[in-house]
Amino acid sequence: MKPDLPIGLLAAAAFLGASAARIIDPLLHVVATDFATTVPAVSVIVAAFSLPYGLCQVVLGPLGDRFGKLRIIQIALCAYILALIGCAMATSLGMLTLMRVFAGATCAAAVPIGMAYIADAVPYAQRQITLTRFLNGVVLAQILAGPVGGIFGQYLGWRGVFVALAVATVAVVITLGLRLRSLPDPQRAGATFSFSNYATLARPGLPRLILLAGFIDGVLLMGSFPFLAPYLREEFALPYAAIGLMLACFGLGALIYTRTARRLLPRLGEQGLVIVGGMLMAAVLAIGMVSQAWQAFIAVQILLGLGFYMLHSVLQAQATEMLPAARGTAVASFALVLFLGQSVGAVTIGTLIAHFGYRTAFLIDAAAILALAIWLRGKLRAAS
Repeated sequence: MKPDLPIGLLAAAAFLGASAARIIDPLLHVVATDFATTVPAVSVIVAAFSLPYGLCQVVLGPLGDRFGKLRIIQIALCAYILALIGCAMATSLGMLTLMRVFAGATCAAAVPIGMAYIADAVPYAQRQITLTRFLNGVVLAQILAGPVGGIFGQYLGWRGVFVALAVATVAVVITLGLRLRSLPDPQRAGATFSFSNYATLARPGLPRLILLAGFIDGVLLMGSFPFLAPYLREEFALPYAAIGLMLACFGLGALIYTRTARRLLPRLGEQGLVIVGGMLMAAVLAIGMVSQAWQAFIAVQILLGLGFYMLHSVLQAQATEMLPAARGTAVASFALVLFLGQSVGAVTIGTLIAHFGYRTAFLIDAAAILALAIWLRGKLRAAS
């Protein structure tokens, strides 16, 4: 790894971008009160963020390849600051929704293009370990965004939460600007919106397999996560605060992975990480569904986070190698299919729950996760 690789700075940018997705969740009731409406009505600001976040990957990836990944991250973060200020100044739910769309679109560069920048600088043998350091920013956002949003919201109001995020982002943008001249940030002429790159990714081979696996990953894993909260509420009648803290334990499991990846990867290899991660997720999800004690879900969430990142980190590392000449495009494409999978998964899992109930739907999902891990390990073995 190059000594001047700005891992901490990129992780900070990823933290700020990922935080915006969840930091407002604990304050939906406060927002609804301010605008004299209901919580279901203001929940549109959650979807308004995630949709442009996924769709803008198609544009941001090629822009990073063409004009320099760090430059695009810096420009996108500047626009993100404006979006956050717009959220804080919103005078209606419609304006807040529009600003959340703007925020989702502009913070979408931080994670995938940051990963692509690291991949350009780090050989594949050391890449996954380095990426886990970068992903600490995303993991910490998963753990802290909800609680921090609640704490800041109590003392600063929901508008103050957006102002605080904007101030922190200004600090990252200034620091990145000061370091930009001393950091390599290659540009590639002709890379912008090169549809030939997407055609290459769609051809039969390992890149298409990784994109397909990423889509299924989104369907089975990320698509099912939103339904754990209502299951815990309906099954155990837990307070929402307790459910929020319990779900944050997923981030603790992810953090355990980032701290142990340096030892796990040499011992298990990528194929081992995939199968162990898949087996772990399938087992603990099934155990959670048959358990009669809500306390079991603390361990379930921690182990789900660990298993998810064991499998998902392999896909992320492979995604950085799908198109070495245009990694921004490749990683952004992976992020896009993951987002599409999550959207399809939410509908699919929701339909299963409507027909069979929570427990049966989650048991079906657990079996499918195990099947995905077995299939993926076989494909990686055949490709090696």
